Amino acid sequence: MNFKFRQANKYEIKEALAMLKEAAENLKSKKIEQWEFWLNPTEEKIAWIREGFENGEFYFIIHNDKIIGMFRWLDEDTLYWGKEKEKAKYIHSLVVKVKYAGNKIGEKIIEKLSENAKKEHIFTLRLDCNAANRKLCEYYEKQGFTKVREKLMPDSLNNLYEKRLI
Repeated sequence: MNFKFRQANKYEIKEALAMLKEAAENLKSKKIEQWEFWLNPTEEKIAWIREGFENGEFYFIIHNDKIIGMFRWLDEDTLYWGKEKEKAKYIHSLVVKVKYAGNKIGEKIIEKLSENAKKEHIFTLRLDCNAANRKLCEYYEKQGFTKVREKLMPDSLNNLYEKRLI
């Protein structure tokens, strides 16, 4: 499947919240405890998304002129990682709509983001995921990410993962 990335504009926040809710519903249907807060997000969660849109950090994944997913692409992530000395790119809120899931789309997105980071002379990708979601943790580990530590957040214990690109 061919796709491209398009920077989201601040007026598309409803699309992002709908995707997060759909992902949360899908996880809940599979009895995976993750992202329940997107079923009925607090103003604090919505503000976090709004901030990302206003900062130009959200990107939609486009296939045949349709939005099939999204992610947040950051130069730093002090909320989860704190202040880091080494330059890295951070992936957050990576979502593929349920009807497009499969076909190794997530893997292809990570590959493309890796290439984009290298073009910026950044050779480390970082992300986090809920430590209780073993299937997702294993998925990221198969993509070459290494768990470097854990971070207790208000909603979950998260594993922090890093991938070297050289």
